Amino acid sequence: MTISELLRARLARLREAMRCDALLFASGTNSRYLTDFDFHDGYVLVTASDAYILTDFRYIEAAKKAAGSDFRVMMLDGGLAAQISPILADAHVTALGYEDRALTCARLEQLKRDFPLLRFEPVGSLVDDLREVKDEIELSRVEAAQRIAEQAFDQLLGIITPEMTEREVALELEYRMRKLGSEGVAFDTIAVSGTQSALPHGVPRDVKLERGFLTLDYGAVVGGYRSDMTRTIAIGSVTDEMKKVYDTVLQAQLAALDAIGPGKTGAEIDKIARDIIDGAGYRGRFGHGLGHGVGLQIHEGPRVSSGGTKPLVPGNVVTIEPGIYIEGKYGVRIEDMVVIREDGTVNLTRAPKELIII
Repeated sequence: MTISELLRARLARLREAMRCDALLFASGTNSRYLTDFDFHDGYVLVTASDAYILTDFRYIEAAKKAAGSDFRVMMLDGGLAAQISPILADAHVTALGYEDRALTCARLEQLKRDFPLLRFEPVGSLVDDLREVKDEIELSRVEAAQRIAEQAFDQLLGIITPEMTEREVALELEYRMRKLGSEGVAFDTIAVSGTQSALPHGVPRDVKLERGFLTLDYGAVVGGYRSDMTRTIAIGSVTDEMKKVYDTVLQAQLAALDAIGPGKTGAEIDKIARDIIDGAGYRGRFGHGLGHGVGLQIHEGPRVSSGGTKPLVPGNVVTIEPGIYIEGKYGVRIEDMVVIREDGTVNLTRAPKELIII
Protein backbone atom coordinates (compact mmCIF):
# COMPACT_ATOMS: atom_id res chain seq x y z
CA MET A 1 0.00 0.00 0.00
CA THR A 2 1.11 3.57 -0.64
CA ILE A 3 1.36 6.08 2.19
CA SER A 4 -1.77 7.84 0.84
CA GLU A 5 -3.71 4.58 1.01
CA LEU A 6 -2.48 3.91 4.54
CA LEU A 7 -3.41 7.42 5.67
CA ARG A 8 -6.88 6.91 4.20
CA ALA A 9 -7.14 3.66 6.14
CA ARG A 10 -6.10 5.42 9.36
CA LEU A 11 -8.77 8.07 8.82
CA ALA A 12 -11.34 5.34 8.21
CA ARG A 13 -10.37 3.58 11.48
CA LEU A 14 -10.55 6.89 13.31
CA ARG A 15 -14.00 7.73 11.96
CA GLU A 16 -15.24 4.27 12.83
CA ALA A 17 -14.07 4.74 16.44
CA MET A 18 -15.11 8.38 16.98
CA ARG A 19 -18.23 9.01 19.03
CA CYS A 20 -18.78 12.68 18.19
CA ASP A 21 -19.35 14.81 15.10
CA ALA A 22 -15.75 15.98 14.65
CA LEU A 23 -12.31 15.69 16.23
CA LEU A 24 -9.73 18.42 16.77
CA PHE A 25 -6.07 17.45 17.23
CA ALA A 26 -3.39 19.77 18.56
CA SER A 27 -0.59 17.39 19.54
CA GLY A 28 2.24 16.94 17.08
CA THR A 29 2.34 13.18 17.64
CA ASN A 30 -1.26 12.41 16.74
CA SER A 31 -1.27 14.98 13.95
CA ARG A 32 1.75 13.31 12.39
CA TYR A 33 0.16 9.89 12.73
CA LEU A 34 -2.91 11.03 10.83
CA THR A 35 -1.16 13.14 8.17
CA ASP A 36 2.46 11.91 8.01
CA PHE A 37 3.38 15.61 8.16
CA ASP A 38 5.77 16.68 10.91
CA PHE A 39 4.51 19.91 12.43
CA HIS A 40 3.80 21.18 15.92
CA ASP A 41 2.24 24.59 15.28
CA GLY A 42 -1.23 23.89 14.02
CA TYR A 43 -4.21 21.56 14.14
CA VAL A 44 -5.85 18.66 12.39
CA LEU A 45 -9.64 18.70 12.14
CA VAL A 46 -11.53 15.57 11.12
CA THR A 47 -15.27 15.53 10.42
CA ALA A 48 -17.43 12.66 9.23
CA SER A 49 -16.61 13.42 5.60
CA ASP A 50 -13.60 15.75 5.46
CA ALA A 51 -10.16 16.27 7.00
CA TYR A 52 -8.14 19.46 7.33
CA ILE A 53 -4.60 20.52 8.19
CA LEU A 54 -4.57 24.01 9.68
CA THR A 55 -1.20 25.65 10.07
CA ASP A 56 0.51 29.02 9.74
CA PHE A 57 2.54 30.62 6.97
CA ARG A 58 5.80 28.94 8.02
CA TYR A 59 4.52 25.45 7.23
CA ILE A 60 1.80 26.00 4.66
CA GLU A 61 3.89 25.18 1.57
CA ALA A 62 5.43 22.07 3.16
CA ALA A 63 1.99 20.94 4.31
CA LYS A 64 0.56 21.21 0.82
CA LYS A 65 3.40 19.08 -0.55
CA ALA A 66 3.13 16.47 2.20
CA ALA A 67 -0.62 16.20 2.63
CA GLY A 68 -2.42 13.28 1.10
CA SER A 69 -5.41 13.71 -1.15
CA ASP A 70 -7.79 13.21 1.79
CA PHE A 71 -6.61 16.39 3.56
CA ARG A 72 -7.36 20.00 2.74
CA VAL A 73 -4.62 22.41 3.84
CA MET A 74 -5.72 25.77 5.22
CA MET A 75 -3.71 28.68 6.56
CA LEU A 76 -4.49 29.88 10.07
CA ASP A 77 -5.35 33.45 9.25
CA GLY A 78 -7.32 35.29 11.89
CA GLY A 79 -7.18 32.51 14.47
CA LEU A 80 -8.47 28.97 14.79
CA ALA A 81 -12.06 29.91 15.63
CA ALA A 82 -12.48 32.07 12.55
CA GLN A 83 -11.01 29.35 10.35
CA ILE A 84 -13.06 26.38 11.53
CA SER A 85 -16.39 28.06 12.29
CA PRO A 86 -17.74 27.66 8.75
CA ILE A 87 -16.44 24.09 8.57
CA LEU A 88 -18.20 23.11 11.79
CA ALA A 89 -21.38 24.86 10.69
CA ASP A 90 -21.44 23.18 7.27
CA ALA A 91 -20.85 19.78 8.87
CA HIS A 92 -23.60 20.41 11.46
CA VAL A 93 -21.18 19.71 14.29
CA THR A 94 -22.72 19.86 17.76
CA ALA A 95 -20.14 17.76 19.63
CA LEU A 96 -16.41 18.33 19.12
CA GLY A 97 -13.89 15.80 20.42
CA TYR A 98 -10.60 17.13 21.80
CA GLU A 99 -7.34 15.62 23.08
CA ASP A 100 -7.77 15.91 26.82
CA ARG A 101 -4.29 14.38 27.26
CA ALA A 102 -2.63 17.11 25.19
CA LEU A 103 -4.79 20.25 25.02
CA THR A 104 -4.07 22.77 27.76
CA CYS A 105 -6.85 23.87 30.07
CA ALA A 106 -6.38 27.46 28.87
CA ARG A 107 -6.80 26.46 25.22
CA LEU A 108 -9.89 24.40 26.00
CA GLU A 109 -11.48 27.26 27.91
CA GLN A 110 -10.79 29.56 24.97
CA LEU A 111 -12.46 27.10 22.59
CA LYS A 112 -15.50 26.96 24.86
CA ARG A 113 -15.72 30.73 24.78
CA ASP A 114 -15.32 30.76 21.00
CA PHE A 115 -17.97 28.05 20.51
CA PRO A 116 -20.48 28.37 23.35
CA LEU A 117 -23.07 26.21 21.60
CA LEU A 118 -20.75 23.24 21.07
CA ARG A 119 -20.43 20.30 23.40
CA PHE A 120 -16.80 19.36 24.00
CA GLU A 121 -16.03 15.67 24.41
CA PRO A 122 -12.66 14.34 25.69
CA VAL A 123 -11.39 11.53 23.45
CA GLY A 124 -9.00 9.98 25.99
CA SER A 125 -6.84 7.26 24.46
CA LEU A 126 -8.80 7.01 21.20
CA VAL A 127 -5.85 7.71 18.87
CA ASP A 128 -3.27 6.24 21.23
CA ASP A 129 -5.15 2.93 20.99
CA LEU A 130 -5.17 3.10 17.19
CA ARG A 131 -1.44 3.84 17.14
CA GLU A 132 -0.67 0.65 19.07
CA VAL A 133 -1.26 -1.40 15.90
CA LYS A 134 1.39 -0.50 13.34
CA ASP A 135 0.91 -0.82 9.60
CA GLU A 136 3.67 -1.99 7.27
CA ILE A 137 5.09 1.48 6.63
CA GLU A 138 5.30 2.17 10.35
CA LEU A 139 7.01 -1.18 10.92
CA SER A 140 9.50 -0.51 8.14
CA ARG A 141 10.45 2.81 9.72
CA VAL A 142 10.90 1.31 13.18
CA GLU A 143 13.07 -1.43 11.70
CA ALA A 144 15.13 1.07 9.69
CA ALA A 145 15.75 3.05 12.88
CA GLN A 146 16.87 -0.14 14.62
CA ARG A 147 19.31 -0.99 11.85
CA ILE A 148 20.90 2.45 12.27
CA ALA A 149 21.18 2.01 16.03
CA GLU A 150 22.87 -1.36 15.58
CA GLN A 151 25.36 0.00 13.06
CA ALA A 152 26.24 2.75 15.50
CA PHE A 153 26.79 0.14 18.22
CA ASP A 154 29.08 -1.87 15.95
CA GLN A 155 31.10 1.24 15.14
CA LEU A 156 31.32 2.21 18.80
CA LEU A 157 32.77 -1.19 19.71
CA GLY A 158 35.61 -0.49 17.29
CA ILE A 159 36.69 2.75 18.95
CA ILE A 160 35.67 2.60 22.61
CA THR A 161 38.46 2.72 25.20
CA PRO A 162 38.49 3.01 29.01
CA GLU A 163 39.91 6.53 28.57
CA MET A 164 36.64 7.82 27.11
CA THR A 165 34.08 9.52 29.32
CA GLU A 166 30.46 8.46 29.59
CA ARG A 167 29.41 11.65 27.84
CA GLU A 168 31.87 11.00 25.00
CA VAL A 169 30.44 7.49 24.54
CA ALA A 170 26.91 8.89 24.39
CA LEU A 171 27.94 11.57 21.91
CA GLU A 172 29.73 9.02 19.71
CA LEU A 173 26.55 6.95 19.49
CA GLU A 174 24.47 10.02 18.67
CA TYR A 175 26.93 11.33 16.08
CA ARG A 176 27.19 7.98 14.35
CA MET A 177 23.40 7.50 14.27
CA ARG A 178 22.99 10.95 12.73
CA LYS A 179 25.68 10.24 10.16
CA LEU A 180 23.96 6.95 9.30
CA GLY A 181 20.68 8.75 8.60
CA SER A 182 18.84 9.13 11.89
CA GLU A 183 16.67 12.24 12.19
CA GLY A 184 17.79 12.62 15.79
CA VAL A 185 17.87 10.59 18.97
CA ALA A 186 14.85 8.62 20.07
CA PHE A 187 15.38 9.83 23.65
CA ASP A 188 18.24 11.07 25.83
CA THR A 189 21.04 8.55 25.36
CA ILE A 190 22.03 6.56 28.44
CA ALA A 191 25.71 5.60 28.77
CA VAL A 192 26.55 4.86 32.41
CA SER A 193 29.37 2.81 33.87
CA GLY A 194 30.46 1.21 37.10
CA THR A 195 28.33 2.13 40.09
CA GLN A 196 26.28 4.47 37.88
CA SER A 197 25.01 1.48 35.90
CA ALA A 198 22.86 0.64 38.94
CA LEU A 199 20.66 3.60 37.93
CA PRO A 200 18.16 2.42 35.29
CA HIS A 201 17.95 5.91 33.77
CA GLY A 202 21.32 7.31 34.78
CA VAL A 203 22.72 10.41 33.07
CA PRO A 204 26.11 10.25 31.30
CA ARG A 205 28.84 12.01 33.28
CA ASP A 206 32.05 13.82 32.34
CA VAL A 207 34.11 11.08 33.98
CA LYS A 208 36.20 8.31 32.46
CA LEU A 209 34.50 4.96 32.15
CA GLU A 210 34.54 3.08 35.42
CA ARG A 211 35.62 -0.53 35.46
CA GLY A 212 32.71 -2.90 35.47
CA PHE A 213 29.47 -2.77 33.54
CA LEU A 214 28.68 -0.09 30.95
CA THR A 215 24.98 0.17 30.07
CA LEU A 216 24.05 1.70 26.72
CA ASP A 217 20.35 2.51 26.16
CA TYR A 218 19.56 4.56 23.06
CA GLY A 219 17.67 4.71 19.78
CA ALA A 220 17.44 6.28 16.34
CA VAL A 221 14.57 7.97 14.48
CA VAL A 222 13.40 7.37 10.89
CA GLY A 223 10.30 9.04 9.50
CA GLY A 224 9.32 10.05 13.03
CA TYR A 225 9.43 6.45 14.30
CA ARG A 226 11.82 5.40 17.03
CA SER A 227 13.93 2.43 17.95
CA ASP A 228 14.98 1.37 21.44
CA MET A 229 17.76 -1.02 22.44
CA THR A 230 19.97 -1.64 25.44
CA ARG A 231 23.23 -3.49 25.59
CA THR A 232 25.43 -3.89 28.67
CA ILE A 233 29.13 -4.47 28.08
CA ALA A 234 32.02 -4.63 30.54
CA ILE A 235 35.07 -2.44 30.93
CA GLY A 236 37.92 -4.58 32.32
CA SER A 237 37.44 -7.92 34.01
CA VAL A 238 34.22 -9.13 35.63
CA THR A 239 33.69 -11.17 38.78
CA ASP A 240 31.77 -14.42 39.03
CA GLU A 241 28.90 -12.56 40.70
CA MET A 242 28.79 -10.04 37.83
CA LYS A 243 28.66 -12.91 35.34
CA LYS A 244 25.78 -14.43 37.30
CA VAL A 245 23.87 -11.14 37.21
CA TYR A 246 24.41 -10.79 33.46
CA ASP A 247 23.47 -14.41 32.74
CA THR A 248 20.32 -14.11 34.88
CA VAL A 249 19.15 -11.03 32.98
CA LEU A 250 19.87 -12.73 29.66
CA GLN A 251 18.03 -15.89 30.72
CA ALA A 252 15.02 -13.82 31.80
CA GLN A 253 14.99 -11.94 28.51
CA LEU A 254 15.30 -15.07 26.37
CA ALA A 255 12.46 -16.75 28.28
CA ALA A 256 10.22 -13.72 27.80
CA LEU A 257 11.10 -13.52 24.10
CA ASP A 258 10.28 -17.20 23.71
CA ALA A 259 6.90 -16.81 25.43
CA ILE A 260 5.60 -13.57 23.93
CA GLY A 261 3.07 -13.70 21.13
CA PRO A 262 -0.45 -12.74 20.05
CA GLY A 263 -3.08 -13.26 22.72
CA LYS A 264 -0.61 -13.07 25.60
CA THR A 265 -0.86 -10.14 28.00
CA GLY A 266 2.03 -7.95 29.01
CA ALA A 267 1.49 -8.99 32.61
CA GLU A 268 1.95 -12.67 31.72
CA ILE A 269 5.25 -12.00 29.94
CA ASP A 270 6.48 -9.69 32.69
CA LYS A 271 5.88 -12.43 35.28
CA ILE A 272 7.94 -14.96 33.33
CA ALA A 273 11.02 -12.73 33.35
CA ARG A 274 10.43 -11.48 36.91
CA ASP A 275 10.10 -15.01 38.33
CA ILE A 276 13.49 -15.96 36.87
CA ILE A 277 15.17 -12.89 38.37
CA ASP A 278 13.46 -13.36 41.73
CA GLY A 279 14.30 -17.07 41.75
CA ALA A 280 17.99 -16.32 41.20
CA GLY A 281 18.08 -14.31 44.41
CA TYR A 282 17.51 -10.81 43.04
CA ARG A 283 13.99 -10.10 44.24
CA GLY A 284 13.39 -6.35 44.39
CA ARG A 285 16.33 -5.61 42.06
CA PHE A 286 14.13 -5.43 38.93
CA GLY A 287 12.10 -2.37 39.75
CA HIS A 288 10.57 -1.40 36.38
CA GLY A 289 8.23 -3.04 33.90
CA LEU A 290 9.52 -5.56 31.40
CA GLY A 291 8.71 -3.43 28.39
CA HIS A 292 6.55 -0.94 26.52
CA GLY A 293 5.28 -0.07 23.10
CA VAL A 294 7.44 1.95 20.68
CA GLY A 295 6.44 4.08 17.70
CA LEU A 296 6.11 7.80 17.20
CA GLN A 297 6.82 8.02 20.93
CA ILE A 298 9.47 6.09 22.78
CA HIS A 299 6.98 5.00 25.44
CA GLU A 300 3.48 4.18 24.22
CA GLY A 301 1.06 1.30 24.46
CA PRO A 302 0.76 -1.56 24.92
CA ARG A 303 2.29 -2.11 28.35
CA VAL A 304 4.46 -5.14 28.99
CA SER A 305 4.35 -4.99 32.77
CA SER A 306 2.26 -6.13 35.72
CA GLY A 307 -0.36 -3.58 34.64
CA GLY A 308 -0.49 -4.83 31.05
CA THR A 309 -3.83 -6.62 31.02
CA LYS A 310 -4.62 -6.06 27.33
CA PRO A 311 -3.85 -9.06 25.08
CA LEU A 312 -1.12 -8.37 22.53
CA VAL A 313 -2.25 -8.26 18.91
CA PRO A 314 -0.53 -8.39 15.52
CA GLY A 315 1.06 -5.05 14.71
CA ASN A 316 2.16 -4.26 18.27
CA VAL A 317 5.81 -3.28 18.63
CA VAL A 318 7.12 -3.77 22.17
CA THR A 319 10.39 -3.93 24.04
CA ILE A 320 11.59 -6.75 26.27
CA GLU A 321 14.10 -5.26 28.71
CA PRO A 322 14.62 -7.02 32.04
CA GLY A 323 17.30 -5.71 34.36
CA ILE A 324 19.00 -6.21 37.72
CA TYR A 325 20.24 -3.16 39.63
CA ILE A 326 22.30 -3.50 42.81
CA GLU A 327 22.59 -0.15 44.55
CA GLY A 328 26.14 1.11 44.97
CA LYS A 329 27.62 -1.71 42.85
CA TYR A 330 26.36 -2.16 39.27
CA GLY A 331 23.41 -2.91 37.02
CA VAL A 332 22.62 -4.87 33.87
CA ARG A 333 19.84 -4.42 31.31
CA ILE A 334 19.37 -6.13 27.94
CA GLU A 335 16.67 -4.86 25.59
CA ASP A 336 15.27 -6.00 22.23
CA MET A 337 12.26 -4.82 20.22
CA VAL A 338 9.78 -7.32 18.82
CA VAL A 339 6.83 -7.16 16.44
CA ILE A 340 3.77 -9.24 17.24
CA ARG A 341 2.62 -11.16 14.17
CA GLU A 342 -0.34 -13.45 13.48
CA ASP A 343 1.84 -16.54 13.85
CA GLY A 344 4.22 -15.35 16.60
CA THR A 345 6.81 -12.60 16.76
CA VAL A 346 9.71 -11.11 14.85
CA ASN A 347 12.67 -9.81 16.84
CA LEU A 348 13.84 -6.58 15.21
CA THR A 349 17.06 -6.48 17.23
CA ARG A 350 20.08 -8.27 15.80
CA ALA A 351 22.88 -6.91 18.00
CA PRO A 352 24.84 -9.61 19.87
CA LYS A 353 23.89 -10.36 23.47
CA GLU A 354 26.85 -12.34 24.73
CA LEU A 355 28.84 -10.35 27.30
CA ILE A 356 31.43 -8.19 25.52
CA ILE A 357 34.45 -7.19 27.59
CA ILE A 358 36.52 -4.19 26.52
